[in-house]
Parts: sequence; structure tokens; C-alpha cells
Amino acid sequence: MSEVPSPQLRISDQDRESALTALGEHMSVGRIDIDEFGERSARITAAKTRGELSEVFLDLPEPHPGFDAPKTVVSEPEKPASTWAGISSAQRVMGALLPLLFIATIVFIIGTGASWWLIAIPIGISVAGEGLWGKGWENAHKKLGKQRRGELDG
Repeated sequence: MSEVPSPQLRISDQDRESALTALGEHMSVGRIDIDEFGERSARITAAKTRGELSEVFLDLPEPHPGFDAPKTVVSEPEKPASTWAGISSAQRVMGALLPLLFIATIVFIIGTGASWWLIAIPIGISVAGEGLWGKGWENAHKKLGKQRRGELDG
């Protein structure tokens, strides 16, 4: 069985994507302009063989498209656990609003001359926080610390 010459081998969609990426790099460094990029990219998408694809890059230096090169999978670096891990959205909202409620209450008392007993409202909400925010508010931070230490140790 005779082998097909390399320029006549059919190309895959992955080969076309590789060529378009290489062509984009040439445009980004100024070797070709946007009009020429459009013309060449149309030729790339219409190409059926390696030879047709290679003709697009004859007058350009590297990078050239890689044929049937396996895509390299770039894995994202592992993200550290969020400091908000294990904390519900209700807890986050209350954690953000409670200081604002204290400030607003103090400003209201000073501005209107109202009784200082109004400060009991945000204090009462913070005392009832465990019931409003759910159990485990403090334990969530402890669990997160243990989890991080376990990741660092092993």
C-alpha cells in the first residue's frame, strides 16, 4: 500500500484552528493587517489538505500551524479555598449589613435626638445572629483552617 504524500494529506478542524491561532499571532505583531488576515483566514477555513494550508504561511516566519498535534491541556492552578467557603449567602448578607445598621442607627440617634435605646435594635439582631445566620458560623472558620492545614501537610 502506497503512502499519501504529506502535502496531500487531509487536515482536521484542529489543524485549521492551529493555523488560525498562528495567523492571529502574525496579525498581533503587525506582520499582516486586518484585511490580509481576513483573506488568509478564509483560505484556511476552506483548505482541505496540508499543502493548501501551508501555502498561506509561505511568506511568514514561525509560528506555523502544527498538523495533528495533540492539544495541550493547560490546567488552571489550584485555587485556594475561599475564606467564604461554608458560609451561606444569608450569613454573608447579614455580616455585611450589620455594621451598616449600627452606623445608621447611631447617625439617626445623633441626627434626630432620639433615645439611645434605639441602639438595642442592631444589638438585638447581633445577639440573635446565631438564630438568623444559622448554627456553625464559628465552626465554619475552624473547619476551613483544618482543611487548609490538611492540604499543606499532605
